[in-house]
Amino acid sequence: MTESYVYAAARTPFGRYAGALAEVRPDDLAARAIGGVLAKTPALDPADIGDVVWGNANGAGEDNRNLGRMAALLAGLPTSVPATTVNRLCGSSLDAAIIASRAIESGDVDIVLCGGAESMSRAPWVLPKPARGFPTGDVTAVSTTLGWRLVNERMPKEWTVSLGEANEQLADRFGIPRERQDAFAVRSHTLADQAWNAGFYDDLVVPVETGADGTAVHRDEGIRPGSTVEKLAGLKPAFRPDGVITAGNASPLNDGASAVLLGSADAATRIGTTPLARIAGRAATALDPQMFGFAPVEAADRALRNAGVPWADVAAVELNEAFAVQSLACMDAWGVDPDIVNTKGGAIAIGHPLGASGGRILGTLAHRLRESGDRWGVAALCIGVGQGLAVVLENVTGGRG
Repeated sequence: MTESYVYAAARTPFGRYAGALAEVRPDDLAARAIGGVLAKTPALDPADIGDVVWGNANGAGEDNRNLGRMAALLAGLPTSVPATTVNRLCGSSLDAAIIASRAIESGDVDIVLCGGAESMSRAPWVLPKPARGFPTGDVTAVSTTLGWRLVNERMPKEWTVSLGEANEQLADRFGIPRERQDAFAVRSHTLADQAWNAGFYDDLVVPVETGADGTAVHRDEGIRPGSTVEKLAGLKPAFRPDGVITAGNASPLNDGASAVLLGSADAATRIGTTPLARIAGRAATALDPQMFGFAPVEAADRALRNAGVPWADVAAVELNEAFAVQSLACMDAWGVDPDIVNTKGGAIAIGHPLGASGGRILGTLAHRLRESGDRWGVAALCIGVGQGLAVVLENVTGGRG
């Protein structure tokens, strides 16, 4: 079997819910991220892309008809390039990268474009279709933005609690106080702002035009550099009257897209650049749905075992911050040095447009390893309904072993 490599990554800025990107369709966001990757690899003939694997979680509105194919066409890829869309909820674009890497390693294709997109602002309200014409009684419109909808009554009630309540349960189980969660959230905003100011994201983020006058969004919209623990302490609990989770220590609702170009070693000549990182290990795991926030623990442990890499050798971790409490629970379980986790900020500050987050953390990890020269890194995230994904990257740009 051959090996698979990350050659390039790009993403859009992540916009706030009903914010600067709310007027941009998800397929247009996706096409912009694809364009960002193609701009980094000008020697690549787009016709050489063997497949497009795209992630999307909601799929209930403008993203309902194979978003990957729509985005590829809108980005100007030849009609001969196939595309598919995968849905593993919050893990969709990391799942897309995993699927793409397996296709390359099996020899099916040499070059795959993967990524994901989500417009949570544009996610529609839906009505269940009646089984027969002219039903009696009222019908309730359901938001498709986030979380459970049209729940099957056969599901155990403990499985279908809200995402917030599930994480309140994590806080109870692991004894993680609100003060620690708020401090973690402030760190996310501080590090994201510092990374932007230092130019780290200049090579990763492509602006998105939002108006006919050329107005464009250049930077993640949700970062609050002036955030403090004292300010967050004044926010009311969002899910329990006496709870610990607030709008300040959880990821927000967002719009955005991310893209990653993967290829074999032999593809370097056609791509026209050397790779950033090798995909060395990967894993998908699952547990009880309400424990979804803790699922990255086993996913990362298993991915590292598959790669033959001990935690002691890991120098960089990109963990999607769905909630501060689940991030802290995972870090505690790994026993990892907090200083190597999300050093460029995380989803609490940057945002979490569901289908795009996996591509974001994978691209960020590859660039972090290139910047630091460290060898091994892990990208991991939790997924609603009790799943976790993780990918291990090996830096192949040189530097420290």
